[in-house]
Amino acid sequence: MWRSSKRGQSQVTCIACGDDVPRSDAREYDKFGDRWDRQGKEFEYLCKPCDRDRCHQPRGDLEALLEDVESNTVGTGRDAFLATYLELTEGRDSVGDR
Repeated sequence: MWRSSKRGQSQVTCIACGDDVPRSDAREYDKFGDRWDRQGKEFEYLCKPCDRDRCHQPRGDLEALLEDVESNTVGTGRDAFLATYLELTEGRDSVGDR
């Protein structure tokens, strides 16, 4: 098994709940969904309960979409973020339409 790039780090912070947990009790999270390509990456972490609760289905281009929305709404607040998200996703196929 591969070793973490954060070798020697004993505590990590869960990106979902904010709890600090021992590294051995956490799961690596790669926001691009490609944890096998490890060159030059720094992973974020989820505690085991949060990892179990998240959806493990492929995310397609969700991360890129969220980054686009965020870059277009920096400093404008939650309502602007959600409005921009809806605007960018309008007209896309939803899972139920496939």
